[in-house]
Amino acid sequence: MTGHNQNPDSPVTALTPDAVDRLESLFGPIDEDLALHYPGDRIGGQPSHTVYVSAADASANVPAEWGTAASAILRDHPEAFAELDTANVLPLVRERLSTAPIQDLRIDFEDGYGWRSDAVEDRHAAAAGAALAALAEDSDGPTWLGIRSKGLAAHERRRGIRTLELVLDGAGGVPDGFVFTVPKLRAASQVAAVVALCEELERAHGLPERALRFELQIESPQAVIGADGTTTLARAITRADGRCTSLHYGTYDYSAACGITSAQQSLAHPVADHAKNVMLVAAAQTGVWVCDGSTQVVPTGSPEQVSASARRHFDLVTRSLERGFYQGWDMHPGHLVTRWLATFGFFRHAMPVAAARLGGYLERQGGEVMDEPATAQALAGVLVRGLDAGAFGLAEVQAIASGIDRDVLRGLLDRSVTVSLG
Repeated sequence: MTGHNQNPDSPVTALTPDAVDRLESLFGPIDEDLALHYPGDRIGGQPSHTVYVSAADASANVPAEWGTAASAILRDHPEAFAELDTANVLPLVRERLSTAPIQDLRIDFEDGYGWRSDAVEDRHAAAAGAALAALAEDSDGPTWLGIRSKGLAAHERRRGIRTLELVLDGAGGVPDGFVFTVPKLRAASQVAAVVALCEELERAHGLPERALRFELQIESPQAVIGADGTTTLARAITRADGRCTSLHYGTYDYSAACGITSAQQSLAHPVADHAKNVMLVAAAQTGVWVCDGSTQVVPTGSPEQVSASARRHFDLVTRSLERGFYQGWDMHPGHLVTRWLATFGFFRHAMPVAAARLGGYLERQGGEVMDEPATAQALAGVLVRGLDAGAFGLAEVQAIASGIDRDVLRGLLDRSVTVSLG
């Protein structure tokens, strides 16, 4: 075959420049579309949990109150938690509970709040806004914070919009880290309406463009698979105009909608695994985080009941982490103990191997495991998440692999992920 490139020192090719230009004209728009919808995972900055509190109980003192209550549970039941501590992280847990126990706080005006008179909810909304503004100014306060207003159904959405407005007024604008939860998503088209709501609120209240962000709560089967057989979540993310920060799984509403009896409803039920796996795939490479749901079993009662509840929550958190869900809901101060115990333990167990393998990759020495670039990125992600959680410090990583620092981790991640490193 005679090629168009006759230079004997160059590879022979048969494609003409016009042919190559034609192919580029076809691939170019596809590249742009993929870059728009799949900018890369957002590793760095994701909270380990979200705490939900009723708007009736909300104040700027919630983190301190929860930290104190959690510390008391740990102090009163040391054996229940000591038997779970396989990584010697209880000192870290105690420190976390006494300094910054909550990373993400959501003031709830939906299921955890119920229906109250407009005057009462108006008052609570204004107070919630003031509390969020104060917490945003607290250096030890939650990094992320916001509200869950009422849902999108016709009978409640006007109340939800009013509450969101009053919260923003009470806060004097959009506090740093603010996000609002949209409960009970059922159709991708609803997301376009939420985007319009954000635009109208920004215009009406003189807020900066794109200041408002939201998360979608997945509580119905229709949010996972629509009537047309397509994945609602994937279409919902594309309609969010870059404003959707995360997907949150709603354990009990979703399980009930699938016909699961109350005694069997759990984060570990197969219907929960299916929904969350679809969430994980739909959000992959989009920059949208995925958050696991909650458990209603709390560590109260007799020592035996506390021990059993602590073990249950610890195992559920560990299970979620092993399956790639790095965030979950906490509904009781006691959950903070096992949340941090499981999170710290998970990342401390993972860190030595990840650091050693990544150090070997950087030195091109290989070792027993020859890692590829994608694996190196995953190892860097483990270290970034562990650092963000506070499970270990950079000095501990560098004691194993001295060449690893924040810039190195950023360099490993930024080719295929969106990185937010402190």
